[in-house]
Amino acid sequence: MGGYGWVSFTTDYGTFDGFVAACHGSIARIAPDLRVIDVTHHVPPADVTRGAAVLAQTAPYLPPSVHLAVVDPGVGTARRGVVLSTPNGLLVGPDNGLLIWAAETLGGIVAAHELSNKDWMLGDVSRTFHGRDVFAPAAARLAAGADPAEAGPAVDPASLVRLPDPVAAVGDGWLEAEVLTVDRFGNVQLAAEGAMLTGLGTELMVNGTVRARRGGTFADVNAGELLVYADSADRVAIAVNNGRAVVVLSVVPGDVVRIAERR
Repeated sequence: MGGYGWVSFTTDYGTFDGFVAACHGSIARIAPDLRVIDVTHHVPPADVTRGAAVLAQTAPYLPPSVHLAVVDPGVGTARRGVVLSTPNGLLVGPDNGLLIWAAETLGGIVAAHELSNKDWMLGDVSRTFHGRDVFAPAAARLAAGADPAEAGPAVDPASLVRLPDPVAAVGDGWLEAEVLTVDRFGNVQLAAEGAMLTGLGTELMVNGTVRARRGGTFADVNAGELLVYADSADRVAIAVNNGRAVVVLSVVPGDVVRIAERR
């Protein structure tokens, strides 16, 4: 195999400590010429769903890569580490649902392997830092051209842990969808696809109490007003022009939001 030359890296490690640098070091010690794209290291701690959404919405825009992702509240337990093969890249990380959505955006899982080859791991593996000792070294080897089958035994893709499907429903003049993520601007992204807005009018109500307007960009509403739009990931999203929709709506990921035409 010719390898990839790129590793993308997504975690909840933050950048106040040395965790990210240590993982970069694990990669560089094995394959110093690899290029690493840091997607984010500010996934909220242990928020697997947020990490999965960020990775899935970013991976299709990166060069063919090994996508290393570690949001791993089950580190040190019996949960598996896995390598997922897709037509457009590999994914490495814990088997906790983190990788599945991204794999689907990259063409679907064509093979899966348990990451259990001890020769691929870094010395004495820490029970609490598999990012450095297990996943980063594996990503480096794979990006440099190692066959995923060398990582460990094949895994039935049907046995992989999957996150619950988020709620999204549409009816005559309304839609209901789960809050998928909230970005740093306070914009609220829903699980509904952008096409679900097609049947709605311009003047809307959110959760029955907050006025909003359907539009295409933030300037389509006045400062302080609520906008419902299809975002850059083609998801239904809610924003406030020069404000924070998450504060106005007082929602968190997992809440269900109802958007309906104003009667």
